Amino acid sequence: MRIKLFFFSIATALLCYSCCNGNRAENHSFMFVDKVYSLLDSENSRWFYFSSACRPFGMVNLSPDNEIDGDWGSGYRYKIDTIKGFSHIHAWQMSGLSVMPVNLSSTDRVGMVSADRTDSSPADEASMSLPNRMSVYDDFSSKYSHESETVKPGYHALTLDRYGVKVELTSTKRVGFHRYTFPVAAHPAILFNLNKQIGPCLNRDSQLEKKGARTLTGSLVNSPTRRKPKDLEIYFRVDFDCDIKDIEHDPVSGNYLVIFDLPPGQSLLMKAAISYTSHENAALNMSAELAHWDFEQVMNESFDEWNRMLGRIEIEGGSEQQQRRFYTDLWHALQGRRVVSDVNGAYPDHTGSAFRIGQIPCDGAGKPLFNHYNSDSYWGAQWTITTLWQLVYPEIAEEFVHSMMMMYRDGGLLPRGPAAGNYTFVMTGASTTPFIVGAVQKGIVQDNLEEIYRACRKNHMPGGIMEKAGYEHNTSVGGGLKYYIELGYVPYPLPDRSNGFHMQGAGMTLEYAYQDWTLAQFAKRLGHMDDYTYFMKRSENYKNVFDPETGWMRPKDIDGKWLDPFDPLAYAVGFVEANSAQATWFVPHDLPGLAQLMGGAEKARDLLDYQFSIAERLKFTSGTSHDQETHPTYKRIPINYGNQPSTQTAHVFTMLGYPYRTQYWTRKLVDAAFSGLDPSTGYNGDEDQGMMGSLGVLLKIGLFQMTGGTEEQAFYQIGVPQFDKVTIHLNNRYHTGKTFVIKTQNNLGTNIYIQNARFNRKQWNSCQIPHSDLTGGGILELELGDSPTSKWGQ
Repeated sequence: MRIKLFFFSIATALLCYSCCNGNRAENHSFMFVDKVYSLLDSENSRWFYFSSACRPFGMVNLSPDNEIDGDWGSGYRYKIDTIKGFSHIHAWQMSGLSVMPVNLSSTDRVGMVSADRTDSSPADEASMSLPNRMSVYDDFSSKYSHESETVKPGYHALTLDRYGVKVELTSTKRVGFHRYTFPVAAHPAILFNLNKQIGPCLNRDSQLEKKGARTLTGSLVNSPTRRKPKDLEIYFRVDFDCDIKDIEHDPVSGNYLVIFDLPPGQSLLMKAAISYTSHENAALNMSAELAHWDFEQVMNESFDEWNRMLGRIEIEGGSEQQQRRFYTDLWHALQGRRVVSDVNGAYPDHTGSAFRIGQIPCDGAGKPLFNHYNSDSYWGAQWTITTLWQLVYPEIAEEFVHSMMMMYRDGGLLPRGPAAGNYTFVMTGASTTPFIVGAVQKGIVQDNLEEIYRACRKNHMPGGIMEKAGYEHNTSVGGGLKYYIELGYVPYPLPDRSNGFHMQGAGMTLEYAYQDWTLAQFAKRLGHMDDYTYFMKRSENYKNVFDPETGWMRPKDIDGKWLDPFDPLAYAVGFVEANSAQATWFVPHDLPGLAQLMGGAEKARDLLDYQFSIAERLKFTSGTSHDQETHPTYKRIPINYGNQPSTQTAHVFTMLGYPYRTQYWTRKLVDAAFSGLDPSTGYNGDEDQGMMGSLGVLLKIGLFQMTGGTEEQAFYQIGVPQFDKVTIHLNNRYHTGKTFVIKTQNNLGTNIYIQNARFNRKQWNSCQIPHSDLTGGGILELELGDSPTSKWGQ
């Protein structure tokens, strides 16, 4: 009663919203890329968040930039009407190769009389004798209009109002392809903005050289950031389809202007390949991926690649908006994380004291066996990309495991957020362990399991990554691991001094306990029973931060004293990017045990139900963007589906024996938080490289894994799909079946409860389905109704 009164006291501060569903639409044939709304949530973009002219996981992520200062609030921002360049790298702690086509005959262009010339050809009057105003090196931005803009996966087009230039962008995996159409009476040029703050990194120390009549080679350096501790050199090769007339270098900015003499009305084509290892490999990437000049061919090949990836899941039924949002979510699930290896398997290794070029093993034909990746943290991925990728894109999951193991062999640790071939120590814990264990338990990764286990185990022990809090590069105490091992919890506040972030002891304790449980399952699989017993014991440490008097997870200090005063809705007080009400349910590996601490499954259900009823008034999220989590009202929400720590909570009901409550609340939160198509909203928080997109997909197809599929027999919870039919095309390299199909009957209006289920024409009474059964293929038929039933799912 005290808990309910507490929530009631804050309920009056929350705003009520309503949402409506569009009319249902008949399914029809379409290109999946045409369903994607690329501008979703683009008002809230961060540097690596927005994508357009790129391939899945492409090294090149080519798109326009409206804001270029800082990691947050930068890159493409829908509401800003000015373009400041088109850059090729939008990645976790990496940026670079920003270019801007300009028309030198524009009346506001400045003379370049003070510039250093890198070509001996004479300058023409139009390019050198205009009025003496601010230099184009300082003022080159241009307004544009969304009316002239086309954005699709693999393609971006717009018109620069200031120069009258139509810009079209597409790419291969490692090469950006540009087409610039200048006005008839134009003097075309391209500004290479190589020495400037671009997104998260200061770009500096650039080099640009002319190699032949139509080729440039160059490099630039990404400076360290708070998260990325070392320089990164980026190499590039640029080819044009016409001769370069002149190159100017500005001694103040260090940037370059490349000038052309095009026939009137002719488009200028530019190809730009990048590498993080060498000029030679940038050229190799170019010759291997883009040896021709057919822009339409590359654009269509990009559409085809995205269609193949998005087409792994086909849906029928639902409204047009629901279908578009679904494929937008699925597209986001494949965003953000980027290839850093070249076509020959060379990759940057910054894990040691000196830079080295690593080499991925190759097959007999010289093709690398996998790619090496740059990636933000896997924090919370057990409920998002771990489940989705390992079911729908298992080949990607396998590549990521191999990539992480390369970093382990290079630097001695599995990463939790690698950038530029180095560790960033972003967030907390050993968040890659559940991802790797899930891939092992599902049979996706089958070789070198003992080495992989040793790598995972190291991260959970002294000397491993659990010792480090966020961005803790030079110390190893912020994670509080020694206290977790000795006391059974991480104290808050932490007694030791650290240069890390997110040192929130109670939240760390919950995270470590779950990750220890997943490692224990791996140990058991390999027969390491002493380790299994040890890590299973550690997985019970969550009990040490549960306060039976208040009924919440609660921080305690080094002496074992509970935090006082204690407010379960206080944001980031002992809990990482969460409050106690949200984090209390972070026991995915032992929810029956948590319920027992709470006084039984029924009491746990009632509390969680009440939390959802309050959270519904704010559409289940802390505002519409991550930076609103500290808002006085939004931060006090008891369930937040805008950030990872509580995105499993609707499925807790099923684990407690009440699947109908999961069905009720998932439909509610999908409608409220995962249904809009608007630049101003979409993921309502911290999308983090496809995690929230992945979550949206899983909610809408009605499949979820509480532990990320890390148990001995991985299984999925069965929920209510948003659509009449969902077809998952299975990868036969990893799965024995061809397709897994979910069909719903009576999927209309208030029919949100499963009444009956059949799998491959046989009665199916469980609310769970094993991974092996699902990937063996078949048809799951769900009969829906408007009221809960006790006949199914118990």
